[in-house]
Amino acid sequence: MKTILIKNGYVVDPLTRREGKYDVLIEDDIICKVEEHISEEADLSIDAEGLYVLPGFIDLHVHLRDPGLEYKETLETGGRAAVKGGVTTVCAMPNTKPVIDTGEKVAEVHRRQEAESLTNVIQLGAVTVGQKGEELADIRGMAAEGCHAISEDGKSVMNASLYRKAMRLAKECGISVFAHCEDIHMVEGGVMNADAVAEKLGLAGITNSVEDVIVARDILLAKETGVRLHLCHCSTADSVRMVKLAKEAGLSVTAEVCPHHFILTTDDITEDNGRFKMNPPIRGKKDVEALRQGLKDGVMEVIATDHAPHAPEEKDKSMKDAAFGIVGLETLAALTYTELVKTGALTIMEMAEKMSGNPAKILGLSEKGSVSEGKIADLVLFDPKKEYKIDKNTFESKGRNTPFDGYEVTGEVAYTLVSGKVAYTREGRERM
Repeated sequence: MKTILIKNGYVVDPLTRREGKYDVLIEDDIICKVEEHISEEADLSIDAEGLYVLPGFIDLHVHLRDPGLEYKETLETGGRAAVKGGVTTVCAMPNTKPVIDTGEKVAEVHRRQEAESLTNVIQLGAVTVGQKGEELADIRGMAAEGCHAISEDGKSVMNASLYRKAMRLAKECGISVFAHCEDIHMVEGGVMNADAVAEKLGLAGITNSVEDVIVARDILLAKETGVRLHLCHCSTADSVRMVKLAKEAGLSVTAEVCPHHFILTTDDITEDNGRFKMNPPIRGKKDVEALRQGLKDGVMEVIATDHAPHAPEEKDKSMKDAAFGIVGLETLAALTYTELVKTGALTIMEMAEKMSGNPAKILGLSEKGSVSEGKIADLVLFDPKKEYKIDKNTFESKGRNTPFDGYEVTGEVAYTLVSGKVAYTREGRERM
């Protein structure tokens, strides 16, 4: 039996609401004690003085690009990026090559991740075969292999009747639907938010209604079918308003916001460069304010990344020609702490809820998302005083596509433990 003792840390547990200075004792992969003082000897003792001890972050929205697009990212590099950012579980989107649309493909990723990834990988399944929107994927088979949710992420299922059938089947299987909300027929070649900045740069714009129309449709379909619906990467004020109405109506609807959407506005787009191109796009000030308020009010329950790595040649060009996407695994915690906790918009407990506790509930992972006895020892030791500038050249991810390069932040992951093993330290030791 391997034991780890974390001493003198400030424990923040969204499940029990325990917050304060405690020691944490881990035996193998399980938290066995959380007490004010633990005197037992351990194989490894970590002094967490001045550090938050948080449940490992669970990112509901990650593109690992593996299989088939390994030049962008792999299970290995994505796993290294995840644990550096304190992310101990990721939901991998199925828009790989080939698309993950059968139980066998889900099982293969789950088999490989045990050997290749430092973080836990939950492979989500596609809604339709090949994500072509024509016929349903092997939803029962994928659910049986532990996909937890289906998603057509990267696009919406535009055939509402087919999507409704998928929702009914997902409900029967006890899994969720993760929705990318974009009416593809309304995009009309847009590459950034439709506003004065787009006009100044001579770029085609994407209006808020491109997202809002599908948000409304999917909520109504979820109401009819009773499926658990999770709305990915929300970016508009009306998305927040509609999620609030859905919750007030008693629907099983949750939603996530990404750091780039609650921090940046189109005023931050200084030039026509692909690093600013993401889908949905960076929006205007009123949308950002609504997203932040939605997070503060608990309407938007999850903070996720939509980590989407690309090769440099796919991003270092005009937004007209660049790929959509931003990396985020390694900047998630620092950006959230800097922009939301340090400013008082969220407490550290609310950050832990939105990045771990609530995602665990959405996925039905009762053994995770908590720093309490009997739970799996997926933990993050977070330094709230470390000040630095984000440097994309230090990323473990293959992707460097971020507009946050050089951004000043406060807060750094010092240790990440996955299933009771030290998967990352900022000093560089792994798998102790």
